[in-house]
Amino acid sequence: MSNDTHSRAELYLGLISGTSADGIDVALVDCAEERVRLLKGITISLAPTLRQQVLALSQGDGSYDIDQYGRLDVQLGEAFAAAALALLGIAGVAPEAIRAIGSHGQTVRHRPLGTHPFTLQLGDASIIAERTGIPTVADFRRADVAAGGQGAPLLPILHARLLATRDEPCAVLNLGGIANLTVLGDANGIRGFDSGPANALLDAWCQLHTGQPVDSGGVLAAQGRPDRDLLNTLLRDPYFGAPPPKSTGREYFHLRWLDDHLRGRDIAVADVQATLLALTVQSVVQALAEHAPSTRLLWVCGGGVHNRHLMEALKAALPFPVRSTADVGIDPDFIEAMAFAWLAKARLQGIPGNVPSVTGARGTRVLGAVYSPTPSF
Repeated sequence: MSNDTHSRAELYLGLISGTSADGIDVALVDCAEERVRLLKGITISLAPTLRQQVLALSQGDGSYDIDQYGRLDVQLGEAFAAAALALLGIAGVAPEAIRAIGSHGQTVRHRPLGTHPFTLQLGDASIIAERTGIPTVADFRRADVAAGGQGAPLLPILHARLLATRDEPCAVLNLGGIANLTVLGDANGIRGFDSGPANALLDAWCQLHTGQPVDSGGVLAAQGRPDRDLLNTLLRDPYFGAPPPKSTGREYFHLRWLDDHLRGRDIAVADVQATLLALTVQSVVQALAEHAPSTRLLWVCGGGVHNRHLMEALKAALPFPVRSTADVGIDPDFIEAMAFAWLAKARLQGIPGNVPSVTGARGTRVLGAVYSPTPSF
């Protein structure tokens, strides 16, 4: 990338490890003027032992003490910093050319309801700033929670910039560990919410029974048939019927949740996988029918876009086109990381990053805290 290109660009990095905890997505983004343009994206896999620690903590198995929690925060900070530097090396961009890093971190608990609502993301931002020498913005969700919001989803503001169309109402489905929907172009303005589980349950069941961390292409699910009784039982979970604003995570939809519903049932492994895939599809279909009935086009992004069986099932279940964001030149794997690059710019410029109609917060808030690298004297 030439120095002349640098002079015309405002370069930011976005970092996130999602609910599936399978890797760190890193996006190099040009945010000059009104642009939000991906220049380069990579995914760095989490070390297996580190991923196991993240999953154990996020699923709340009760085995973690405060020292383990602290060590994991530091380890993830080091991993995020290394991922940022790896992308800069590949792209041939000096750290000095980056205005800021927006680091979402790794969510390990999300409890936006109750007497003491909270959300926790690990990945020490001081370490990221120190190791990279780049100002780092992190802790994006808690200001919204403090204002009475869910703290999630935060993607709708970028979805609106990238994918809103004047021609017809559309929705954007992010198929990460959790599926979240953004509704655009109808009379109610920007809306969004988590519709339910996606890759988190599919991956966990696949890993448990095949040793593979991902059901690549939906092959395991394609070998089975959904168990209708189990599917209907899962869909009766109160989360699916709750009105927006709402958000959820792995601490709710995990294997113990599934095991509770499987008790006393004898269902083949592939049939359970097919049922979990159908659960993702049906929860999305129901959410659109109830909360976005005017939708005429569904854009899909996130890791689930590569699950061919899942995409085919969505297309068969919906009466309008279902398209990957790749069809319009937007890499579906890096939209989340792009969002946190843009949110870093918003924080530095004092621009609100939440959408109250999405999160339920009392008003707009500037999101994130700034961690500056320590200058040498």
